[in-house]
Amino acid sequence: MSSQQVSPYIIAEIGQAHEGSLGILYSYIDALAQTGVNAVKFQMHIAEAESSEHEPFRVKFSLEDKTRFDYWKRMSFSLEQWKGIKEHCDEVGLDFICSPFSNLAVDWLEEIGVKQYKIGSGEVNNFLILEKIAQTKKPLILSSGMSSFSELDKTVTFLKERNVNFSILQCTTAYPTQPQQYGLNVIQELKERYNVSVGFSDHSAKIETCIAATALGANILEFHVVFDRKMFGPDSKSSLTISETKEMVDAVRNIAVALSNTIDKNNNEAFASLKQIFEKSLAINKDLPKNHIITFYDLESKKPKGFGIDASRFQDIIGKTLNKNLKQWDFLNEEDLS
Repeated sequence: MSSQQVSPYIIAEIGQAHEGSLGILYSYIDALAQTGVNAVKFQMHIAEAESSEHEPFRVKFSLEDKTRFDYWKRMSFSLEQWKGIKEHCDEVGLDFICSPFSNLAVDWLEEIGVKQYKIGSGEVNNFLILEKIAQTKKPLILSSGMSSFSELDKTVTFLKERNVNFSILQCTTAYPTQPQQYGLNVIQELKERYNVSVGFSDHSAKIETCIAATALGANILEFHVVFDRKMFGPDSKSSLTISETKEMVDAVRNIAVALSNTIDKNNNEAFASLKQIFEKSLAINKDLPKNHIITFYDLESKKPKGFGIDASRFQDIIGKTLNKNLKQWDFLNEEDLS
């Protein structure tokens, strides 16, 4: 047996599911701490730094915000509140990961003490923020959702020039993602093209997607989480529930164990005793007299192995002559044949 696959690093994203409520956000952290995920991910939106009143809604989902800028305002927390969020993650044993959407957010995250960064699909070609993150010397996880290979090539070159330790996630920017959009084939293509750790960022709201990604070699899994898909919010329909998260994590860990324990099909010594029980010996299916010439239609196979000629050798026996009388269901042995 050999260890080839490390269990994926599993990131549950709360995103905007907290609806701007610190209490709801903390309850997500507490619930996720019971599921076995490694990390919980947030988005740090500082409205004035990242947006303006001219930013349009991708989907006009908000009933209380006139502009997207207003929405980011309502979704934001103060630096002190963010410090408390990070502290609470530490307390329950979850890694705190956050996507910054402005250089100011990077400054805040540095003050909070984040260990690694996540960049969403929309920021992959934002070299200003990538330069800011590169200067922190922290690892970076990059979502590739909206990027072509030629665009990713530029970003990868930029990061490698700056010696950034980075990973790339295959991701499809569609909510919820349909099976024909998953792009599971891209996991291997990214590994071969960039020779870095590769993962899968999921928006399918299905547990099988991350399980499949694990089987195909994903080292990182990321997905949105919501208490109930009927809840208000931009990502609800594309999220897993808490119970689905637990089920998916258990499945992924099992698959990772399976992948790290390779089976040698040339070696079946472990089954020797079972083979003795389950494999069969040749027997006679009717009373047969001495000097009878054995035909295929005289033979039966009976358990266990070793009490007669191996059933696998039946062709060697056909045409041979009995040297004694045999009763129906007697085992057939070499000494019975002349």
